[in-house]
Amino acid sequence: MSARGFSGSVIATLVLLALLLLGPCILPIYWTMIVTEIFIMGLFSMSFNLLFGFSGLLSFGQAGFFGIGAYTAALLIQTGFPSLWLIIFCSVLVAALFALAIGYLCVRRDEIFFAMLTLGFGMMLFTIAHNWRELTGGSDGMPLCSVPPVRLPGIEWSLFPPVHVYYFTLFWTAAGVFILWRVVRSPFGLMLTAVRENKQRLAFVGADVSRIRLAAFVIAGGLAGLAGVLFCVFNRMATPDFMHWAFSARPVLMTILGGSGVFFGPAWGAAIFFCLEQLVTAFTENWMIVLGLILIPVVIFFPQGIVGTLVQWLGDRKESRS
Repeated sequence: MSARGFSGSVIATLVLLALLLLGPCILPIYWTMIVTEIFIMGLFSMSFNLLFGFSGLLSFGQAGFFGIGAYTAALLIQTGFPSLWLIIFCSVLVAALFALAIGYLCVRRDEIFFAMLTLGFGMMLFTIAHNWRELTGGSDGMPLCSVPPVRLPGIEWSLFPPVHVYYFTLFWTAAGVFILWRVVRSPFGLMLTAVRENKQRLAFVGADVSRIRLAAFVIAGGLAGLAGVLFCVFNRMATPDFMHWAFSARPVLMTILGGSGVFFGPAWGAAIFFCLEQLVTAFTENWMIVLGLILIPVVIFFPQGIVGTLVQWLGDRKESRS
């Protein structure tokens, strides 16, 4: 990237961050909550895209790790853990450990076999959460009467006001996105791209393809768990629906909408998804039918997603001018 292109990206990022920080000052409370949910699902979709877009692995079980993060946080909050920082750390750790165990059994398979294995494990986790009523509350879920405040030296920040939840979610989403950015831009990220493009050639030069895939699976599972914690705090509850295969389809849809070939594509896909939902539900309750009708031309005419196709078009125009 040229110095001019790099400086342009930095300026665009700073402007976007400034707009996000000013969001609650501009938006009404309802849209502040909608944007908060976009942050959470954007992080969830970007963690999924570490597997799909950068590693070439289609997972239908990411909702399992999302739900594990949410349930771990809910259980720790109900048992009276006073530190929200510790709750987040433990929840992400538990989600990453589950991803390590499940990924160890999945990453040796490719394409549809990998997808079906992740789907099967995800539905196993859903069934456990749904049927183990004594621990998880079953289909009723685990409602939270309160959430521990954010405690810093000399500061105690309640997470009851929606604006506080907005900034709390923005902070952790930014942290998760930064981790993903560092992973993708590291030598390990180049290895992931090599696995996606030609894993046989990478194996021939001595790389352990299964170990590389497993590392990506654990990182994606841990960050999905972080998104689950944020969703639990946002909704004040954890339910088995967080682990259902239909919930795993959400990051897939958002990634397709935004584009898997662009780092922020899934996050923009989440924004497009929720904006479409709000727009269509103003006219009809059957908004999923309309979303399906929109997805068909997107897949046909924008095979790299809306944002991915736009980025490619701008790049081609710049090359043609030069």
